[in-house]
Amino acid sequence: MSSTSTQDLRVGVVGAGQMGADHIRRITRTISGAVVSAIVEPDPGRAEAAVAAAPGARPFASIKDALAADALDAVIIATPGPFHEPVLVPALEAGMPILCEKPLTPDSASALRIVELEQELDRPHIQLGFMRRFDEEYRALRELIAGGDAGELLMLRGVHRNPSVPENYTQSMLITDSVVHEFDVMPWLAGSPVRSVEVKYPRRNGLAPVRLREPILVLIELENGVLVDVEMNVSVQFGYQVGTEAVLESGIARIGEPSGLQRWSNAAFSIAEHTTYTTRFARAYDAQVQAWVDAVRNGSLVAGPNAWDGYLVALACEAGVRALETAGPVAVESATRPDFYA
Repeated sequence: MSSTSTQDLRVGVVGAGQMGADHIRRITRTISGAVVSAIVEPDPGRAEAAVAAAPGARPFASIKDALAADALDAVIIATPGPFHEPVLVPALEAGMPILCEKPLTPDSASALRIVELEQELDRPHIQLGFMRRFDEEYRALRELIAGGDAGELLMLRGVHRNPSVPENYTQSMLITDSVVHEFDVMPWLAGSPVRSVEVKYPRRNGLAPVRLREPILVLIELENGVLVDVEMNVSVQFGYQVGTEAVLESGIARIGEPSGLQRWSNAAFSIAEHTTYTTRFARAYDAQVQAWVDAVRNGSLVAGPNAWDGYLVALACEAGVRALETAGPVAVESATRPDFYA
């Protein structure tokens, strides 16, 4: 789509589960300059519900069918990670701008294949859905760190807490489904990639499902010497909470504190906490998708983390999964970044 086009961007959404349905609602109700024109969902029930929520959208069983029908200008991939590569490949071969939910792919080898395929195009076409980069508090923290007003960044501390997790959530998903976000946003805040990952086990939460050994403490060393520790805790019961504290030379900065209505009742003080990521990061998701739509419409195509960032996160996740069963730090070693992603 050219920078002078006044037509709405026709977006095809692949996957109509929780994340895909959320994006369909977002584009239909909130985002300007775009419409949902195609929905790729093999499950008939999900497809029917998604089409009902996006008037004018056409259902397709596969991304290849949607591309063959010329039903979209750009694509959002919202399927589970193992199904990303079969969508990314034909979409890239068709020259489609892409917003792909995390992860890029489930492992670094397949992520590198996508990085190599994308380089056959004239410029990056893939934006990764690490929405925390679009959160107002994370952006303010990054500006503070980069500005140097409080001196150099020394350490970052993060908490990622869920009230509970579904039955299909496994031990490795503590890393690949949850800490995956910290593997993107912490290096982004600090301006340095991951050097190593280590996992420590405190006392196990007796309320955790039998299949899980958690919480865990993830220790991340960045190449610039900044140390990061992340408490990953998925059975905390009280709500969904994501927060970060930066330790600087002359002070600290903190984001992610509960906000909103403050209540005093029955000799107690309370502030409501989120129970899901869809509300905690609602504005960040909106900002992310709007920035992507604007970038595609003006021809720049990408307005956030790219496929190379996705490859680096895949490497960190692999190290993190190994660290679940390994004593001591696990090194992260990447290929050399191509100038294509400079």
